Amino acid sequence: MNLDVLRFSPGAYLAPIVDWLNRNFHPFFDGLAKFIEAVLGGFEALLLYPPAYVIIVVAALLSALLINVRVSIVTAVALVFCLLTGLWTASMQTLALVTVAVIISVAIAFPLGVLAARHKRFEATLRPVLDVMQTVPPWVYLIPAVMIFSLGRVPAIIATIVYGVPPMLRLTTLAFKQVPKDLLELGQATGASPRAILFKIEIPAATPTLLVGLNQCILLSLAMVVLAGLVGAGGLGAEVTRGLTRMEMGLGLRAGLAIVAVAILLDRLSKGALQGRQRLSPVKS
Repeated sequence: MNLDVLRFSPGAYLAPIVDWLNRNFHPFFDGLAKFIEAVLGGFEALLLYPPAYVIIVVAALLSALLINVRVSIVTAVALVFCLLTGLWTASMQTLALVTVAVIISVAIAFPLGVLAARHKRFEATLRPVLDVMQTVPPWVYLIPAVMIFSLGRVPAIIATIVYGVPPMLRLTTLAFKQVPKDLLELGQATGASPRAILFKIEIPAATPTLLVGLNQCILLSLAMVVLAGLVGAGGLGAEVTRGLTRMEMGLGLRAGLAIVAVAILLDRLSKGALQGRQRLSPVKS
C-alpha cells in the first residue's frame, strides 16, 4: 500500500493561498507595510535621536514618578548596561519593535477579549484558534509573514503581533469575567449607560489582570522580536544572528546579556505598573 497518498502536506495548500493574497491584496499589504515602517521609524527616532544619557535620565525619572524608586533604579541600571555593551542602537531598535508590536497586539486583543467575555459562543469559537496559535512554534509564524512582506522589519512585526495577541486576549476575557457582579448591578441600578459601565466600572476593576496580560504580551513579543533577527528585523536579534553565523562568541554574549537587560527592564516596568495600580486603587470583590 502506498502511504504517500495519505501524507499531509500543508505547503501544497498554503502556497496557493499566499500567492492569491499577494496577487489580489498587494496594495493593501504594501500600504500596511508603509504604515508599520512609518510608525516604527517614529519610535526609533524618539529613542535614538536624543543622546543616550538623556533617554536614561528621562526613563529613570518617569519610572520614579509613575511607579517607584526601585523600578527607577532597575530602569537606569538596565539602560546603562545596554550602553556599556556597545549595543545601544540595537537595544533601542529592539525596544521600538516591541513597543509597536505590543500596541497593535493590545489594540486587537482588547476588543476581542471584551467581546469573548460577553458572548460565550464567540469565546468557544476563539478557544481552539488561540490554542493552536499558542502551540505552534514561534518561528513558524515568520514563514508566511516573509512570503507576503519579504524580509525586513515588517514581517517581524506581523509575526510578533500574531504571537503576542493570544495571551493578552485570554487574560482580557478572564479579567472581564472576574469583574464582581455586584459592581455591574450597582452601575445598572444607577442608570449608567453601557459605555459608562465599561469605562468607569469594568475596566478599573479588570485592570490588575489586564496588566498581567500586558506583561505576558510584552515578554513574548520580546522573544519573538529577537527571533525575528533571522529575517532581517535588526535590533539585538540581528546581533545574536551575526555572532552565531560568524562564530563571534563575544558579540553573541554581549547581545545575549543586552537582551536579558531589556527583558528585565520591560518585566519590572510592567509589574511595577501593576503593583502601583493595586496600591492606588485596590479592587475587592
